[in-house]
Amino acid sequence: MHRRRRTALLLSAALIAAGPLLTACGNDAHPGAAAVVGDQRITVSQLQGRVDEVREAQRAAVRDDTQYAQAVAQTGTLARDTLHGMVLDRVLERAARDAGVTVGRGEVQRMRSGLEQQAGGAKALETAWLQQYGVPPQRLDDNLRLQLQAQKLAQKLGTDTSRPEFWSALSKASKDLGVDLNPRYGTWDVQKVSRVDADTPWVREVTTAGPKQSA
Repeated sequence: MHRRRRTALLLSAALIAAGPLLTACGNDAHPGAAAVVGDQRITVSQLQGRVDEVREAQRAAVRDDTQYAQAVAQTGTLARDTLHGMVLDRVLERAARDAGVTVGRGEVQRMRSGLEQQAGGAKALETAWLQQYGVPPQRLDDNLRLQLQAQKLAQKLGTDTSRPEFWSALSKASKDLGVDLNPRYGTWDVQKVSRVDADTPWVREVTTAGPKQSA
């Protein structure tokens, strides 16, 4: 994966995009888990909860059914991209902890206040983050904390988030943690610090675009 693309994925919490749910049949070596990162499990239900947050935010932002369907059609791999972000969050947490990097609530609030002034208010910032990065309002502070954490880690390493030194630190943290994805969501490339699609012919995608219909 191109380094600039990986940096964008990190700083936008994986560039979440509205898309399909995944269902599967056959053998499943990760019952109930979408991924295992160190001693932490990311369950399928937790992943689906994140997916639903984005869908609900998009639905609230775009009331017109046609526009909403178009917004969904323009994106595509929500579950997998969201999982990528959830795993990367934990990898960054480990790399930051190893480097002695911390981010306080006050730092997040100062960053948010500055961005709100630039955007023209809190609502405008939330809308911009949803449209540009696929981050729902309730996850905005988490995303800003992620960005600050990445920036401070890079500074501690004497580099920036686009440089090999930064990604080497994440690669080491990724290896130390031991990231194991459920095959339906691909595999985790330690060197690239990225989720990679796997050839899984038993997986079928079920698109959930469009308005809900009453029974």
